[in-house]
Order: sequence, then structure tokens, then C-alpha cells
Amino acid sequence: MVRSITRVTGTGIPVRGDDIDTDQIVPARFLKEITFDDMGEYAFYDARRDDEGNLNDHPFNEYHGANILVVNDNFGCGSSREHAPQALMRWGIRAIVGESFAEIFRDNCKSLGIPTVTADTETVDALQSFIESSPDAGIEVDIEDERVVYDGSEVGVGVDPSMKEALVEGKWDTTALMYQNLPETRKVANELPYIDAE
Repeated sequence: MVRSITRVTGTGIPVRGDDIDTDQIVPARFLKEITFDDMGEYAFYDARRDDEGNLNDHPFNEYHGANILVVNDNFGCGSSREHAPQALMRWGIRAIVGESFAEIFRDNCKSLGIPTVTADTETVDALQSFIESSPDAGIEVDIEDERVVYDGSEVGVGVDPSMKEALVEGKWDTTALMYQNLPETRKVANELPYIDAE
């Protein structure tokens, strides 16, 4: 059964920088994996390491257990690989706040039940700075009311209407919806003229 997602609570992880593309989120050499099961360990794999392969001070090495990612402009640009949001989800990310997102990346997040909400540069910078100074402080991303609550205050955010509808009404997992309505799905499939191989 697909569940409704109206809000996400937890702690934040700030990853600063514009135009962070899907190859930075999960390098191409890991796309040969047969399943997404281990993708979490590949999230920001190269960015998290120095030239000798040792872990550096990247936020994904320091903010263990955080589940709300806060990013800047045009996050998730580049190729349309769904491995990028899969890697973030399996690392533990449950919501993303950013200035803007690449459209295909945003849609891939929606299909995994990961809200991507937008705010202006000043709002995002303030939230990133707050997380850096108070990494254990609680944050709430409210999809239904389109706001982020932290440090005793709330800021308005934008939520794409189709994403909001899918998440709030529990329609984001299309595969689960088809299984949930299997008789109707089979009926429609049987009525399609191109299904018959003869």
C-alpha cells in the first residue's frame, strides 16, 4: 500500500555548491550494479575522498544520521540516471530543500517518495548555516503546508503541484499502485492493441 507523505522530520545535512550533477552524486562506474541495494555507499563517493582515497571533510562523512539534505541551485543536473536519488535515499535522505532542481532528478525523487522543495538563495543559505552551527537541531519539512520549520521559526517553500499531489495523496509509487490495482491493470493491458503478439 502506498503511503501518504505530508511531512518529514529529522536533522539536516548541508551540501553547498551550484550545478551539482548526477555524476557527482553517484559516479558513472557504479551504474553497472545489478540492483540499487548498495547505492547508498556510493553517494558522493569521489567528492567524499581526497586524491589518496582517504575520507575528507565532505558533509556526507560528517553528518551521520541526517535525513534532510539542503542544497543550492540546479541540483541533480546532468544525466537522467535514477541511481542518483536511489543513492541518496539509501544513504538515508528523506527530503531535499534547495534553490532549484533538474526536472528529471526531481521527478525521480518523487517516484521514490522523496520531497524536493524549493526556497530562495537567502533562505537556503540561512538554513545551511543553521545546520552547520547546530547539526543536531531538529528540522521539519511540511509538504502539505509548504513550509520548513527550524530554530523556532518557519519559512515558506515551493512544492511542485504534481509532486505535492502525488505525495500527499499517496500516489507517488506507481509500481505499487499498479500492484494494488492489479485486476484493473490487467484489464487495461488486455485491451491495448499492441499487447497481442500475434
